[in-house]
Amino acid sequence: MNVQKQSIIVALSGAMLSVSAHAEIAGAEFSADILSRGPDAQTTTGKMYVGDGRVRVEMTQQGRQIVRISDQNRRMEWVVFPDQKSYMEHALGAAGQSPAPATKPSADADPCAGLEGVTCRKIGQEDVAGRAAVKWEMSVTRNGQVLTGTQWIDVQRGLPLKYQMPNGQSMELQMLGTDTIGGRAAEKWQMTTTNPKQQTMQTLQWFDPQLELSVREEFQGGYVRELDNIQVGKQPDDLFKVPDGYTKVEPPAPPTQAPGPAPQ
Repeated sequence: MNVQKQSIIVALSGAMLSVSAHAEIAGAEFSADILSRGPDAQTTTGKMYVGDGRVRVEMTQQGRQIVRISDQNRRMEWVVFPDQKSYMEHALGAAGQSPAPATKPSADADPCAGLEGVTCRKIGQEDVAGRAAVKWEMSVTRNGQVLTGTQWIDVQRGLPLKYQMPNGQSMELQMLGTDTIGGRAAEKWQMTTTNPKQQTMQTLQWFDPQLELSVREEFQGGYVRELDNIQVGKQPDDLFKVPDGYTKVEPPAPPTQAPGPAPQ
């Protein structure tokens, strides 16, 4: 596998992960077009199919199609290359991979579950920007020192509304109102992230209550990600399987760096 193709795979895999991070636990089965656009007007398009605990994402870049199939029920994931009739597979939660979410988010569920070396303690319930939230204290030990942060989980949505980290970094979500995206009702949210050493960042997100995920995101600098042409309905099982006759291949090894000159 050449370096160019390997770089394409890495780039597309990252895009697919960001698009479908929570789709495995969406509130309904659906299909949608994917659109990702940068400030230079370069656009990447694709297709998403969401089944019961399963997701298929198709994306094309530089003329190459790559398909990512994630199956929460079987705890497996496949990256498929239709032009070569080959695929790679790995178990969800394997080393270097993010485990797929097992249940829908809940404000009362321990947000530290599955995080090695991090513990959470429920403090109580508070309002954040007018919304009820469960407050959690998070603790981790580094070099013998206990570091403590806090986060607030939205009671209705089960998503983080606010967090404050020991290094001064913070995030807060604020609901701005309702909007219509692609003919569908959506909640418009603003995320503000603050870092003492960096410029404050703001992101807009449109959350679809029926699908229970964001269908549009706008980032500073002109970056946009969105789902369009959303069609709610049962998805065919064959979409979430590797086609017959495809050959399994191993993931590409990371590129090696040429050794530098010997020290003088």
